[in-house]
Amino acid sequence: MKLVLFDCDGTLVDSADIIHASMVATFREAGLAEPDKAATKGIIGLTLDIAIATLLKRAPDAESTRLAGRYKEHFIASRHLPSFKEPLYDGIAELIEALARRDDVLIGMVTGKSRRGVERVMETHGFAGHFVTIRTADDCPSKPHPAMVLECCAEMGVDPASTFVIGDAIYDMQMARSAGARAIGVAWGYHNREGLFATGAHAVIDRPGELLPLID
Repeated sequence: MKLVLFDCDGTLVDSADIIHASMVATFREAGLAEPDKAATKGIIGLTLDIAIATLLKRAPDAESTRLAGRYKEHFIASRHLPSFKEPLYDGIAELIEALARRDDVLIGMVTGKSRRGVERVMETHGFAGHFVTIRTADDCPSKPHPAMVLECCAEMGVDPASTFVIGDAIYDMQMARSAGARAIGVAWGYHNREGLFATGAHAVIDRPGELLPLID
């Protein structure tokens, strides 16, 4: 068996706009300089308190923890707005369906998103029956710590060497390498190709369908 573990934001869904809007609202409310969108994209994938501390250019502390709580409140409130969108990238639905039809593949998710956020993505896009193992920011240390990958491997009984981590961020590549898994970067997300290769990507794909031959 092969285990294919997907990141969520920037890999399956394009959520940069709503994440950035929530981050701007959080910083503005606290009287802090608002991050630009490029800076926000750079921390997507990290656990919230670490992401906010990174934007503040310091180690996680009581303030970053407090701001993480406020960010969650802004993000949850945004879900009720007509403008709220976390669309799938083109080709992702077809890729998940193709993988789900295979008898030799198990599908999972490793994400800095909250468990509640993941459940919404699953419900919105009809993925709940396809993802058999999930680890979120509520379950494990932040990427690039390998715990998310290793726990999914243990749960499914699949060796890390037979596991593929698919993500758009350098943190995904570092996490995969630390866990002893294959690191596959995606070029449609929030980090660039050069950064993905520099942090350990075995390959970087331009379209979702390019993943299939890599796991054959």
